[in-house]
Amino acid sequence: MKPLILITNDDGVQSKGIQELIDMACTLGNVVVMAPDGPRSAQSNALTMAVPVYYQLERKEPGLEIYKCSGTPTDCVKLALNNLLDRKPDLIFSGINHGSNSGINVIYSGTMGAVFEGCVNGIPSVGFSLCDHAKDADFSKAKIYFEQIAHKVMMEGLPSGVCLNVNAPKGDINGIRVTQQTKGYWTEEFENRTSPHGQDYYWLTGYFFNQEPDNQLTDEWALSQDYVAIVPTRIDMTDYDAIQLLKDYEEIR
Repeated sequence: MKPLILITNDDGVQSKGIQELIDMACTLGNVVVMAPDGPRSAQSNALTMAVPVYYQLERKEPGLEIYKCSGTPTDCVKLALNNLLDRKPDLIFSGINHGSNSGINVIYSGTMGAVFEGCVNGIPSVGFSLCDHAKDADFSKAKIYFEQIAHKVMMEGLPSGVCLNVNAPKGDINGIRVTQQTKGYWTEEFENRTSPHGQDYYWLTGYFFNQEPDNQLTDEWALSQDYVAIVPTRIDMTDYDAIQLLKDYEEIR
């Protein structure tokens, strides 16, 4: 039986990135796509709770089924696992995202939210992103590396509770680095504007402040040097070192 690969994203089922990922995954096994019907960026692990969620078949051919869903990327994974697939997928791939999910972006990303959901269910899961927001971005150079990473995960699996956040630079690539998440944050995030009717409103903007630009162990540094950055990411967010440091809290009465 061929491997079964579930694919989703946060840019929507019609994005170029997911089409490239589908082409790549079809060389590895049978593919089922359950992706949002439009952009769902920065949704993290959000679930749709106040309204119903719908999905419908877009295309079906030997070895490939594509569905679009009204929900979030995490909704897509949950629906596929619980209501669509007749067996547990061997892999979950999310992306290829138009834009970076390096650094702190990992916690905001809908692309990675879907990956975390796969990891929660014990499925080797990988998020792929390219540092290019253009709708017609060129994925050809990144895909050479993404394909090899995907094949390695398929053959070797991943440690329990660990998924991969994979980001590729735009343009030429020098190789791969396995890195840690860059310490940093977004600042000056909202721009104050005024509507034609005189109403104030706020537009999400800002820039990323890198707290360790010279740290060669980080994903941001690797990307700045034209390497694909792989960050092994845990779904268990417990700080085990801090447990002992905070033991005196147990004395509070």
